[in-house]
Amino acid sequence: MEYFAISNGIPVHILDTKKGDTTIVLLHGYLETLYIFNEFIELLEKKYRVIAIDMPGHGLSGSDKEINSMEFCAGVVADVLKKNNIEKAWVAGHSMGGYVAQNCIKHYPDLFEGVILLNSTPFADSPEKRTDREREIELIRKSKLGNLAALSIPRMYAPANLRKFDEKIEETVEISETHDPNGIIACIKGMMQREETKDVLAKTEKAMFIFGTEDKFITEEIREKLIGEFPNVKAVVVPQTGHNSFIEEPQKVLEAIENFIG
Repeated sequence: MEYFAISNGIPVHILDTKKGDTTIVLLHGYLETLYIFNEFIELLEKKYRVIAIDMPGHGLSGSDKEINSMEFCAGVVADVLKKNNIEKAWVAGHSMGGYVAQNCIKHYPDLFEGVILLNSTPFADSPEKRTDREREIELIRKSKLGNLAALSIPRMYAPANLRKFDEKIEETVEISETHDPNGIIACIKGMMQREETKDVLAKTEKAMFIFGTEDKFITEEIREKLIGEFPNVKAVVVPQTGHNSFIEEPQKVLEAIENFIG
């Protein structure tokens, strides 16, 4: 079911399957909404209770800050769980959602069993990336959020998968029209100012990376660096997928998650 709740001071759009002894919280990425997980939730809900939310400033969730820090977003997630009387959950975050997920583990360790990073890293933005984000902010201020989504969303997929997921890409771009432009800018600023969370991952007993071999944002060099630097973090590399491995090869990602959770 879908519903709204006030969490950490803002209205939050929530999807909750309600059934299952083990709970997984799904956090979407930048310019996405909880609907990015629709097909994946259909697989997960056979075994788990699944909760997904629209992140602040995205989709139907509110945003009332100049900067939606990753810590603030983690507070929203924690409050949603507490309002639902959930004592423990796994958190899986895609891209930007992974930055929030790591802050969930950092600031609310007693609330989370472990973290799954879906095509995400613990790194802060590089100077080059911050420059790119400044350009995106200027585009949004010029009322070109839709253009930005139309350019950005297809790049999330492996080139060979673009035609296969035409409908999903079109849906994601169309749904981006629901975003609050100021809320998106606040999230961009939050990503720009975030600190690296390598120390969080290093101390987390239950953590997993999901990588795609064709990911334009997490290259093979970055992937191998992370695998080498974090031997305690389980790493699963999904062939022929880009930045959206859970969409491009959902069964393989599902199997990895089931094996990880045990």
